[in-house]
Order: sequence, then structure tokens, then C-alpha cells
Amino acid sequence: MGYGSACAASDDTNEVLLKKLEKMEQRIETLEAELKQKQAPAAEKQTSATDKGTKSAAPSASPKSANAAVPADQPQDSQSKQDSQSKQDSQSKQDPKAKPTSKSKPLDSSKLPPLDAATPAPDKPILGLAPSPVAGLSIGAYGEIKFGVQQNPAANGAWQNGFDAARFVLLPTYAITDNIIFNAEIEFEHAGSGFDADDKLHGTAEIEQIWIDFKIMDQFNWRSPGVDLVPIGYINQHHEPTQFYSVNRPELYNGLIPSTWFAGASSVYGTIADGLTYQVQVSSSIEDFGGDFGLRTAANTVPPFPAGYMAGIDGLNALGFSRPVRGGFAQLNDTLAYAGRLDFSPAFLPGFASSVSGYFSPDITPRGAYADTGALLGRNSVGIFDVEARYRVPDTGLELRGEYVRVDFSHPENLRANNDTDPTNNVGKSMFGYSGEIAYHVPMGTILNSDWEAVPFYRYTYENLQTGGFAGTDANLPTGAGQRQFHTAGLAIFPSPKLVLKATYQRVIDKSITGALSDSFLGGVGFFF
Repeated sequence: MGYGSACAASDDTNEVLLKKLEKMEQRIETLEAELKQKQAPAAEKQTSATDKGTKSAAPSASPKSANAAVPADQPQDSQSKQDSQSKQDSQSKQDPKAKPTSKSKPLDSSKLPPLDAATPAPDKPILGLAPSPVAGLSIGAYGEIKFGVQQNPAANGAWQNGFDAARFVLLPTYAITDNIIFNAEIEFEHAGSGFDADDKLHGTAEIEQIWIDFKIMDQFNWRSPGVDLVPIGYINQHHEPTQFYSVNRPELYNGLIPSTWFAGASSVYGTIADGLTYQVQVSSSIEDFGGDFGLRTAANTVPPFPAGYMAGIDGLNALGFSRPVRGGFAQLNDTLAYAGRLDFSPAFLPGFASSVSGYFSPDITPRGAYADTGALLGRNSVGIFDVEARYRVPDTGLELRGEYVRVDFSHPENLRANNDTDPTNNVGKSMFGYSGEIAYHVPMGTILNSDWEAVPFYRYTYENLQTGGFAGTDANLPTGAGQRQFHTAGLAIFPSPKLVLKATYQRVIDKSITGALSDSFLGGVGFFF
């Protein structure tokens, strides 16, 4: 073979090698892109734990949906991962097993790759079923099913079976641009919307959150007017069923903090320092009105005397019926409320996260409010303070949680519950409650190609909804029914960080003559992805 032939053969060989190298480079680029997409949710989670409601490197702003766009795929240790998440700013709802920091914060667009038509969306598949057809669009979901037996106080404590398709929630998120992000939460409760006597259906459908985040900088971001969670406590902002171990939400969030507590609102949020974030919110105020919406007059006042109306705040249900209006202009007062929150997850204390939050409304008395004597009721302000902490002891399965909530009224003599001729629901100058919880995470090994974890837990809660300072037309005869103790114990099993199976026993004690008569054995299935 001549010199020319040898050269030609060499050139052919070089060309083949070059083509192979080009293919290898293309393959490497593809793999790198896929790796970045998989790492984006994890990075978001780490940034988002601190603020559930802040999808950016900002404070724990409340929303749950942002995280829906970027759910976590890998199992995490409950508290240790939560804490790392708390430093992240996505509205992601943390891994149930992640360290308890803040769970649902808005999606931090700064942590995602640029969005354009030529680049695959970094989002998770829609509902986990198929790739998103639109760059920037993601839909997550969470829900819970409950069943079991519980005592009915109205039936002298008789045990009764029950089943409740408690809720199914869709969490659409769309990155309009890298810095303008839409979030919403659409919730279906108790098996659907409407009433069907034949099928025993009596549920609701509502928009629990809807707002647009404008990501300006890590230190300052703006959440447009919309429906948003009030930034009080941890579970109110991170209330997906994978974030707590009992079948029902923790007791402090069933009245003292009326979870899920959301309102028409706008806020700013951001990062003050590493591990320290904030949120400041202005919202529609709660109202001391718990009656049917249809009972409000065309003048937006309570029903005229002597019809009577139900209290929104009382010594049995706390703030449970005092929700602000979200679906019209029928506010019963012209007051705005103000809330603020600080989230803290220090790098020097791995596994620890906490928050301090407050709420103030200058007046919660509805227009035309009156006592059953016909006397008009005056102004009454309310202030709420909450402090909570979560600690997952590093390199162990031990997890600790604690919380304290206090509600103060300026003029309890103007509360409807103190002027309705029913002294059993009187309200004092304040209400308060506290809880402590211990849990232990036990690895169960790999089952069905998934790493399972069992979490036995115990939680003690004390509430006093009828403290001293009663005043009004009703007799000062507190019954003790608002002074409650809850002993809650159970087991939560996580086949995946996105799925939990629960069993809970709860013993309820109060100081009324008959006692609470509302113990329960409940089971539940919850998911969040």
C-alpha cells in the first residue's frame, strides 16, 4: 500500500474518531442537562425550607404551591432536611422527612435554569405522569383520607365510626419569567363540591391561595395582592399531611390558629442573613362574626336586632369561625390586619429551625354588632403571638418540636360570645396554648424499591380558651370546657417522603363537668408531590 493510501486510511480513521468524540460530547451535554434538572428541586428545597410562602431566597412566605412545582424526590431525615430546606426559598413543601424548618415557600426562580422554548422545562412532570408541555409550568398535589372511630360529645361520648375524604388539593405553578412566578392552590374538601343527599356528599371547592411573586432580590421581594396564608406558626404554612405525624393537624391549629388561615393579602419578604428570613403582610382582618354569609345585610352589617348572630370568636372554638371574607366586598368592617414573621435556621446548629410570628388587627367588631339586650358593641382589637421550634438531633433519629401561642383582646366586653346569653362560651382577656412533641425516625429498609421509615411520636398539648377577664352582659360563669389537655400518640410510616400512612390515638381532657368525651382512634393516608 502506497503512501497516499496510508494517508487516506489515516484520515478516515481520524474522521471516525472525531465523529465518536462529537457524539460523546453531545451525550455528556445531555447528561449534564438532565443532572441540572434533577438537582434544581433539591437546591430549591434547601432554599425553601425557611419560608414556605417564599419561593425565592426569601422568608418563609406562606404558600404551599411553589413547592408543588419542585417536589423532593429523595428521602430526607425529617428535621435535618427540613433545616437545610429552611435555608432555601422555594415555596416548596418540604419533604415530610426533611428537617422541620419551613415547608412551603414560593419557588425561587433564581435557582432554576433559564426558561426558553429551546430548553426543556426544569419542572417536575405534571402530576408525576408526563413531562410538562409548557416550559415553566408545574402541577403538584397533596391530599389526605381519614377513617376510624371517635367519641361524639353530643351523644354522651358514644363511639361512632367515620370516613372522610378530607381534601384533595392541586398546586399549579407557572414561571411567567425567571422573576415573575404565578402560584395557586385549588382545594376540594370532603369528597367534592356541593350537596348530594343520596351520596351523602357535602364538600367544598375553593381557591386557598392565588398570587404572583415578583422576585427582585434576595433581600426584598413582593407578593402581589391575592389570597395568601397568614404567616403565623409553622403548620399553617406547612400543613400538608407529610409535614406532621398525627392524622389530624396539631391541636393549636384548630382554633387558636385557625388553620388553614388564609386571607386577601399582599406581602414583602426576603433574606436578612444566612439562615434568617422575614415576611411582612397586610391582609383583610378577621371578624367576630361566625354566622352564615347569607345573613349579612345588603349594607354589609350583621342581621338587625333582635335576630341574633353567631360569634366568630368564643371560648370553645377560639378563632375557628372568625375567617375574613375572600369572595366579595361583604366585609363587616373596614379594618386591615398586619402580620410579620421571622424564620431562623442557623448554620452553626444543624437540624434546628424556629420561627417567631405576630398578628394585629385594630378592630374585629362587625358593623352593627349588638348584645342580646340590643346594646351596640364597641371596638375590639386582637393580637396574636406565636413562637415554635423544631430540632432533629444530628446523626440520630430523635426529633423534638415545641410551640406556644397567645391571643389577646383589648376589650373582651365587646365580644359577641360575652353578650349572647350563653355563659358557656365566654371569652376572657386572653387565650393561650402550648405543645411539646417527641418523635423518633426508624429506618425500615427497602420495600417495593423504596426506602421506608417509621416515626412513632407523642405530643402533649394544653389550651386555655377561657382565661380571666370575662366582661359583658353574660354571667361570669366559665365552665372549664375551654381548658383542655390533649394526649396524642401514634405511628407514621413513610413508604416515601411523598407518602405517609398514619395511625393515631388521642385522649382529650377538659375541666367541664362531663369531660371532653371526644377521644379517637384514627387512621389516615396522606400524600404530597
